[in-house]
Amino acid sequence: MSTVYERMRSVREKAGLSQNRLAKTIGIGQSCIYRYEAGQTEIPVSVAIKYADFFDVSLDYLCGRSDNPRGGSYEEKIKLEKAYPEMDKFIEMCFDPNSEMNSRLTSLMKINTFSSIRSRRRWS
Repeated sequence: MSTVYERMRSVREKAGLSQNRLAKTIGIGQSCIYRYEAGQTEIPVSVAIKYADFFDVSLDYLCGRSDNPRGGSYEEKIKLEKAYPEMDKFIEMCFDPNSEMNSRLTSLMKINTFSSIRSRRRWS
């Protein structure tokens, strides 16, 4: 848990902000920031979110789950087209105006839209 306290202090210091200035900016007391950074008080999720938003870092980074300030999801992002080539091909077919799949989807959408409009008129 000490990583959280260290990282909270580190991001603040790297930004060149005093505890007092940060406290005024994010709307919490300076003494609270001191206790969080010193590890004397457990950090509420709402405060961790304020830190992450203000310093533009991820909660994964603040919590020590990633060494990348942008977070683990950026490091290990799986590309859909590589993981599921069939899905990529299907999506392309749906948006290709010359494909049979596109015309089928368009027809289904028109039918559903028409049915939805008829249902609304019946209940109006």
